Amino acid sequence: MIHRKPIIIIALLSASIFVTAAGIKKGNNFKNLKVLPKDISEAKLDSIMDSYNKALKVGCDFCHVKAIDFTNPNPSLDFAKDGEMKENGRRMIRMMIDINKNYFYFDKTIRPEYLNAVSCNTCHRGNPFPLGE
Repeated sequence: MIHRKPIIIIALLSASIFVTAAGIKKGNNFKNLKVLPKDISEAKLDSIMDSYNKALKVGCDFCHVKAIDFTNPNPSLDFAKDGEMKENGRRMIRMMIDINKNYFYFDKTIRPEYLNAVSCNTCHRGNPFPLGE
């Protein structure tokens, strides 16, 4: 005689373990984040980068360098690699976070990195370099 109760219990435990494992979000694989939070979601990172592009009216290659690939005439961008403009961008982001945190941080439910009272557009106004340079 087959005892079904242990089989059902094992099946339910296996299913719950599988569902739990599938629901656990794997960490992002972003490399070289030095200013923005390391646990940032892909959607949030894309949104922030898109706002930088719009505020400066530039493309991603303004800060990000192309990957070295001598076999490809149109290499992709190496988002992890540092360059001079990327470092300048980091300084600007730190400055913006500092201003927002010290002067506009009233809603403590929002992370300081995500505040946007002062944004890139505040100074850049659609120019790659702030006015006055």
